[in-house]
Amino acid sequence: MTGEAARDTGVDIAVEGGCGVITLNRPEALNALTLDMCHAIEAALLGWLPDTSVKAVIIRGAGRAFCAGGDIRSLYDSGLAGDDYPYRFYHDEYRLNALIHHYPKPYIALLNGIVMGGGVGVSVHGSHRVATENIRFAMPETGIGLFPDVGGSYFLSRCPGETGLFLALTGTRIGAADAVYTGIATDFVPADALDALYDALIAANFAAGTTAEIVNQVIGRFSQPAPDAPSLAARRDHIDRIFSGDSIDGILDALARESDEWAETVRQTILSKSPTSTKVAFRQIRKGATLDFDDCMQMEYRIASRFIVGADFYEGVRATVIDKDQTPRWQPGRLVDVDAAAVDAYFASLGEKELMLGSVGGTSR
Repeated sequence: MTGEAARDTGVDIAVEGGCGVITLNRPEALNALTLDMCHAIEAALLGWLPDTSVKAVIIRGAGRAFCAGGDIRSLYDSGLAGDDYPYRFYHDEYRLNALIHHYPKPYIALLNGIVMGGGVGVSVHGSHRVATENIRFAMPETGIGLFPDVGGSYFLSRCPGETGLFLALTGTRIGAADAVYTGIATDFVPADALDALYDALIAANFAAGTTAEIVNQVIGRFSQPAPDAPSLAARRDHIDRIFSGDSIDGILDALARESDEWAETVRQTILSKSPTSTKVAFRQIRKGATLDFDDCMQMEYRIASRFIVGADFYEGVRATVIDKDQTPRWQPGRLVDVDAAAVDAYFASLGEKELMLGSVGGTSR
């Protein structure tokens, strides 16, 4: 796929030096991910697999965001119209996430600006995630009646202690220090050095060692300690103690017993989210800790397929994006009214409609 052809999809594709370069290029929409963009990225990655001149892949975003998430408005409009676009989007997006996770060449995400939702899915599963001081990372899905998908089951459940569950249930935004602390980012590089890092990767002599060694050496020349202390580390004891509960009710009760401003703010934040999303996300993260990556993606497609036909996603988007009144009327409106059977239904098999993952480079997807 040429750069010109890909540009129409909101993605620029190029090869520079020994690197395949993917640039998310919808800055006016904060590079929000569409189905066409997923297809363009997948086509580029598959095309570079057998190309021995392409040693590594770089993905970056144009403008002030890496990628603010999926194109929620398109999902909202098509879902309300009964179109199959949401199913196709999640199906192909999750296949792309799996392709990135298993990609055999170094995959370097330059994370400068907003990184949320779908933007996480096309970055965090790669081998190298380079954050700048401008990164604003979050998985805010429970606030719009969804769940922390794009592999959240896998990577959030593997963050230190209970920090991943905390991020999943609260949608808290974190910066570079916390991104590195949790393992969401592998390196910190100052924003004013990002272009120099990019140029160095493009100019790298990949004949001087293994590709992984060369990439590590280049990034290592620019990598620094994050400028601030990670706030999650400072709260780690609280988070681990409170969020180790075996139910949402247990977590909320533990927060209430803390009797401090931080705990009460966290408690109210969780209570403001979709009750259904909150209970589904809790089980999703707990279950994800026991699954491999591909099983996590299959589980997430089951969950997404149920949210598409539910009410809370459409209500959440209405309240935050359409009418912007910030007063979603969740159905049901209380956690106590979301019973175990209702949660179970989100995880049930889809039968013939299960997400099928093939193989890439000889590695299971």
